[in-house]
Amino acid sequence: MTQTTGASTASTTRQGLTGGTLLAAAVAVGLAQVALAIPAVFNGLFQQDLHTSSSQLTWISDAFLVPVTLLELTSGVIGDLFGRKRLLVGGAALLTIGSIVCVLTPGASASTQTRVLVLLSGQIIAGIGAAALFPTTLAMVAAGTHGAHERARALTIWAAALSTGGAVSPVLGGLVAKMSFGSDQYASWRWGFIAVAILSVISLVISLLFARDSSAPAGRSLDWPGQITIAIAVFTLLFGVIQGPTDGWGSTRVVGSFIISAVFLVLFVLSERRTDTPLLHLSLFSNRVFAVASIATVLGMLAFLGTAYATSIRLSAIQGFSPLKSSIAFVLLNGIALAMIPVTHRVMVRFNPRWIMGAGLVLIGVGDLWMSQLSAAHVSVGPVIAPLALVGIGFALAVSAVSAVAVNSVPNGLAGMASAATSLLRDLGFTLGPAVIGAIALSRAASEMQEKIAGSPALQHALAAFNAAPQHATGAQKAALEEAVGAVNSGPLGANAVPAAVNPVHNVAFNALNNAYSIGYIICGVLALVAAALAIFVLAGGGNEEAPAEA
Repeated sequence: MTQTTGASTASTTRQGLTGGTLLAAAVAVGLAQVALAIPAVFNGLFQQDLHTSSSQLTWISDAFLVPVTLLELTSGVIGDLFGRKRLLVGGAALLTIGSIVCVLTPGASASTQTRVLVLLSGQIIAGIGAAALFPTTLAMVAAGTHGAHERARALTIWAAALSTGGAVSPVLGGLVAKMSFGSDQYASWRWGFIAVAILSVISLVISLLFARDSSAPAGRSLDWPGQITIAIAVFTLLFGVIQGPTDGWGSTRVVGSFIISAVFLVLFVLSERRTDTPLLHLSLFSNRVFAVASIATVLGMLAFLGTAYATSIRLSAIQGFSPLKSSIAFVLLNGIALAMIPVTHRVMVRFNPRWIMGAGLVLIGVGDLWMSQLSAAHVSVGPVIAPLALVGIGFALAVSAVSAVAVNSVPNGLAGMASAATSLLRDLGFTLGPAVIGAIALSRAASEMQEKIAGSPALQHALAAFNAAPQHATGAQKAALEEAVGAVNSGPLGANAVPAAVNPVHNVAFNALNNAYSIGYIICGVLALVAAALAIFVLAGGGNEEAPAEA
């Protein structure tokens, strides 16, 4: 989730990288990764506590990712213009505020819509903060290092901090959720955001006290037309994909969102062609190698985060595992990258990065296809350890090689912009992962569940009696029954959350979700293997000779 720009790698002064600056950058990027990953282990608790619809559950994950995708290029420019230390402090402050807003999500007395809206607002604010931290931390490290050995060492520390955040986050979420605070067994997810807020304050203080400022304003300016048009294009695309299963793929809102996305994408291209300081140099895509690598990057990263999202839903919302138990999967998906840093470094030195990227994507594909064959009826996380470890190893290799493949395909003068573009595309793939896989899986589960009920008079009769039960109850029993009826009728995830003892369609919902998310894993596996084929075969023989002329 990082990027650099050509200008951002040079400071206005040639001061070296201080230990305090490196510490501040490492803590900040680790914090941003913790905030990004921590909601994954809470999806089951979100479903049980907030009674979310399928689209609302997907939005909780993407509300953080969308600002990161849309704003990190602009954040890099702002840091170059006005000072990176300010952005480091401001990003941590926004993460603190966003996390506190999430903690302040109203209780059960408020409507589901109000509660989800508050949580989404907090995630958006926190995502804006992370969009400042990811590029700024890397730019500060790059600006303060001048020799190849010094820069490699600093970037290794930076990458280790990033990986540590991804590995620590799910365990931290699981531990705080397991603690018994108050009487609400489902509201413990709030303590995860309290932990993020505390870490954000610590990061802010470290940045204020120890970070050395740097900037590079020469030749840099904000491209507001480009930022606005691409933001609208990407947001409306995601809106259509996420809302499709709930509103219907032919609904006015969904079709309209896709049309708006296409229009603003065209406006973005026109805007970038006319400005002297574009957000993204479109000339990069005239290079066949860079263009193909970009497609492989989006597909591969979509597959990886689609896998992470499917695993989150499967373990927490479908199988009902605790956050701490679910965190094992995310340690495998993210933590392996930390353990593999020495291996990855050696491999990157010895082999062509396209082979490394291809091999990593193959491992992701194999792990996903393996996961698709495992039934959610298993009562332990044991069966998923090996396939998810494969995916984690594959991600560690692929994500390390992505930028190298892109940068090696262009002239040195465009290397910074190529890295920035690759980061944008990588994060676009990350953002599309939960949206696309969630939309496909939940649409399939809802369709299968409706078919099963429609084909069984016995189920129809039992469901009708269940829906009528609140009419014959009073007091607390009536309120509990009304809540259960609402959950069952909200879709497969809601129906699966109500125990089979009182819910006639629990088993139908469970089986539908099991089958649907198996299809989700298959889709992720196929996308990863397609991306691997592009990296290994289509990129063969490409290189700098095909690079466009420098802008």
